[in-house]
Amino acid sequence: MPSDIGFLTRARLELAYFSGYALIPRRNAGGAGVILRFERVRPRRSGRFQPLRSREITPDFLDRTIRALKRWKFDIVSMDEVCRRAVTLAAPRRFACLTFDGAYKDTMTSAYPVLSRHDVPFAVYVPTAFPDGVGEAWWLALETIIARENRLSLMIGRKEQHFNIADTPEKYQLYDFLEGWMRSLPPQDLSSAINDLCTRYSVDLAALSRDASMDWNDLTKLAADPRVTIGSATVNYPVLSNLKDAAALREMTMGAAVAQTAFHRNVRHFAYPFGDRTSWRRPHVAMAAEAGFVSAVSAISGTVQTAGRSNLHALPRIAWDGRLRSLRAMRVMLSGAMFPQPASRIASGEAERSARSEEQFEKQD
Repeated sequence: MPSDIGFLTRARLELAYFSGYALIPRRNAGGAGVILRFERVRPRRSGRFQPLRSREITPDFLDRTIRALKRWKFDIVSMDEVCRRAVTLAAPRRFACLTFDGAYKDTMTSAYPVLSRHDVPFAVYVPTAFPDGVGEAWWLALETIIARENRLSLMIGRKEQHFNIADTPEKYQLYDFLEGWMRSLPPQDLSSAINDLCTRYSVDLAALSRDASMDWNDLTKLAADPRVTIGSATVNYPVLSNLKDAAALREMTMGAAVAQTAFHRNVRHFAYPFGDRTSWRRPHVAMAAEAGFVSAVSAISGTVQTAGRSNLHALPRIAWDGRLRSLRAMRVMLSGAMFPQPASRIASGEAERSARSEEQFEKQD
């Protein structure tokens, strides 16, 4: 899903719905089912500058989504069941799996009451530095600073840069630029850049990050619910493609180890931090398997195919854009009709990988 939901995208989704194109049964397009990716769930905020609004939905929209999934005859399933269905032949009904990234506090305060009321399973992917109180939610700090300042200065490439951001469009433009720049930095350089910016503009990055995140008490309560799957999302939530392979593998294995120690259970599922095409690479798929995860999910849109056609360590998810509140648009997206169709599985190597995935899953089960 594009980050910018413009008129043409809305029109295309609405046209697909009203034409019936996406509602015609399309087994090849729809596959076994879909994994939905959400981040924050909280009441809608006022204010013209909200660069992270695409990553938020309201509790009411979550409620409407679950009701719609039941009405559309989706089986709402756990990540374990996703893996089972991904390596078997097609079931009579497609599935939907609800997942939440970032371990935000509002997952407990706003999302959990809705999910509990509907008695549905869901997964939460935890970057363990955040409940420990040492994670740095740099994207939230960047939003906070740009929102309240009319002029901003910072060091970029050993040079002091100055930006006038008196009006809202300028703020959005600068946020997009700085977010992209910061995401391109190695973790140590990123931490130095955001801490320098927070020091200049009196933002307590540590407190901001702690306030936005669940603590271990919150997560322990969730983990006690048999409907909840706790997954890992590394320790510090870095862009894995900015790390050397050894550091990336260490982030994966340590994140799982901390979570397993905290919850006294195996952590079987993983989410690539950020999850888009630029944030992880092919070697990380092998690392996820090496780290012992049964599955690894991305934020690359698509549907989960049957009979091993989807790699369990590179599963697609539909990252829902919170600015798009139409259930009609959601139904089109869930149909799979708007995504590129998967190629036929003609290579014996792919069949072999599928068999290994199924064997690995059964052993871990």
